[in-house]
Amino acid sequence: MSRLSDVLVRGVDQVFTAEFPALDAGGMAVVAKHAQRLRPWFTACNATDNPAAHAHASNVATAIAMRQHGLEPIMQIVCRDKNRLAIQADMVGAALHGVENLCLLTGDDVTAGDEPEAKRVFDLDGPQAIAVADTLTRGTYLSGRALQPPPVLFPGAVENPGAPPFDHRIERVAKKAGAGARFLQLQICFHPDRLAGFCRGVAAAALVGHAPGTVSLLPTIVLVKGARALRYMHEKVPGIDVPEDTMRRVSAAADQAEAAYQLTLELAREALALPGVRGLHVTDFRHDDSVERLMRDLGRIPAAHPEESDAYRPAVGVQDRHDRP
Repeated sequence: MSRLSDVLVRGVDQVFTAEFPALDAGGMAVVAKHAQRLRPWFTACNATDNPAAHAHASNVATAIAMRQHGLEPIMQIVCRDKNRLAIQADMVGAALHGVENLCLLTGDDVTAGDEPEAKRVFDLDGPQAIAVADTLTRGTYLSGRALQPPPVLFPGAVENPGAPPFDHRIERVAKKAGAGARFLQLQICFHPDRLAGFCRGVAAAALVGHAPGTVSLLPTIVLVKGARALRYMHEKVPGIDVPEDTMRRVSAAADQAEAAYQLTLELAREALALPGVRGLHVTDFRHDDSVERLMRDLGRIPAAHPEESDAYRPAVGVQDRHDRP
């Protein structure tokens, strides 16, 4: 059982996840540096899969490297670049190295990246990829060929609570939960009313909880340095809408960095109070000491030895099938 699944299933603590930086060069020393910074604060971190349609070190290699440095990965798999054979290979190959947590995404179109001439795949979409993980855990490949013993996988997905059509978002959650997703990392939402409506709608539909067929919600918050970053996300990042008054609030401040931080802290506290929310997903664009400051301001205590913290302690009577890193 992964640490992430342990905490979410038992419901004993809030869960905080984060984005591990996309890797290009620098070897394992770069992995070690980022792992040391993130490990005290987060239960698990995303090993991204060519984010924003830009090529980087592979999701499987990154996830394995993270695990070797004591940081539990959530391995993303994006359907844009891979057919069902490659998706199954990613899941089974990573599981050989003890990687259990997955985050399945349909993915941005190739036109979002720097190689728009790349061929799209989209053999499957996100919910179908979630169902692939469920099939593998039942002991077969999609073809019906036996896979014994079956891999231990804990699949999750993403959803955008702040983009219309809002009612359709609840239907999408139901579809992903029905396919086997156990958690949702939500897209950053700068509209607290939209996030609240989404969370209440998912809870009212009886889609939140610990059991199969339900999900835990992890809203995303983002640390930025000022109004320029907010404007960029609003204009360039699909699915993100930043209200004008929010951008004015930050741009008019004498200290934009501090104003942006206080905005993030405010959004984080509001999100944690919503129904179905089990924690937060943190994206850091500041690359300073803001992650530590944020976690302390949210009442978190760093784990000097992560294996001994509540977030890393296995459930009573449950044996982890894989060696601890």
